[in-house]
Amino acid sequence: QVQLVESGGGLVQAGGSLRLSCAASGSNFSSYAMAWYRQAPGKERECVATITSRGGTYYADSVKGRFTISRDYVKNTLYLQMNSLKPEDTAMYYCAACQSILVQPRCARVNYWGQGTQVTVSS
Repeated sequence: QVQLVESGGGLVQAGGSLRLSCAASGSNFSSYAMAWYRQAPGKERECVATITSRGGTYYADSVKGRFTISRDYVKNTLYLQMNSLKPEDTAMYYCAACQSILVQPRCARVNYWGQGTQVTVSS
């Protein structure tokens, strides 16, 4: 099994940057596709970025050009670099591990969830 622990959330001003981390422990980290999801109050959870087991990346239109997803196989860690942050990026952010991803982008089925980390962007 895989345990996911997130860090790096916080309060930033619009236009600022933030880097989220998701440390994975357990087995077979390299075999999983990984993803970042977010959920704002009153809204449905949405996937903002995915990365395949081989490192291919995909982004939701709302974050394309501003966010970068990456993974470090040595440290068993997933990252989300967020630049040019907007107030509408405010949400609880979750990392996820899955066996396969879809084009949308999103996981076909999430096997493991992180606990979530809050990102708040002020204007």
